[in-house]
Amino acid sequence: MHTQWDSFFLGELGAAAALAGLLVVAISINIDQILRYSWLPSRAAATIAMLMGVVLMSGLALVPEQSLRVLGCEVLALAVVIWAVFVRNQIKARRVEGYASAGSPNVQLLLEQVATVPPIIAGLVLVTDSTAGLGVLAASFQAIFVAAVANAWILLVEIRR
Repeated sequence: MHTQWDSFFLGELGAAAALAGLLVVAISINIDQILRYSWLPSRAAATIAMLMGVVLMSGLALVPEQSLRVLGCEVLALAVVIWAVFVRNQIKARRVEGYASAGSPNVQLLLEQVATVPPIIAGLVLVTDSTAGLGVLAASFQAIFVAAVANAWILLVEIRR
């Protein structure tokens, strides 16, 4: 099976959970600034969702004696749901006056795609029962971390400029 990956997924689960927790605290500190813009609360939620996606996918990867195919279906379903919510939020945000001039709507779109498309690909590869899908999933987690940290920077630092 894929027990040689257990340490990796356990580490990713812990790191993502810790980052999500810290992000919730940090967002609460900046909540007044975030609430000034109608599209930023969904950006904050998206950032937490990115990290919680890693927590959930890592947890699924740690299920004992689960086939790669089943893991692939789970990862694919979760990633597609997160992607669909992000796309819906982007469509709603783009209809809000002032969003286009907010300075980063295309950056947000890019970050959300970076955080959702790689896990979708990982799920598709895992569904074929290929162990290569575990490597793709691992790489997708790194992309999610980059996207989440970039979003966190915008929510916590750039918002104060």
